[in-house]
Amino acid sequence: MSMSDPLADMLTRIRNGVMAKFESVEMPTSKTKANIAKVLQEEGYVTGYKINESGVQGTLTIDLKYGSDQIPVISGIKRISKPGLRKYARAGEIPTVLNGLGIAILSSSKGVITDKTARASNVGGEILCEVW
Repeated sequence: MSMSDPLADMLTRIRNGVMAKFESVEMPTSKTKANIAKVLQEEGYVTGYKINESGVQGTLTIDLKYGSDQIPVISGIKRISKPGLRKYARAGEIPTVLNGLGIAILSSSKGVITDKTARASNVGGEILCEVW
């Protein structure tokens, strides 16, 4: 069975894993998912990720990060641009997430980047998701 929105599936697996206090979550891999996992690791929302190339599609494993007393670092993650309604923004129109406390992840001509990097590089793109 084909999936209509694999990126939303990835975000839902992360959201459910955090709520269930899992150490890691697994999902089918793709280049976009791997790039989003890389951005999440660089921004400190997850501890790491691994790509296992075995099998037809491969598996992406994301290690979730928790603070003291098992409080999750990711308190919210939301899909913005959906297959039925894409959301694009120019460099000056990129929204801030919780007044700068969260990040927006964009797909731009420079690759998958955060909102801060997009503003600094003066590039826009498709707003994939918000994390806080």
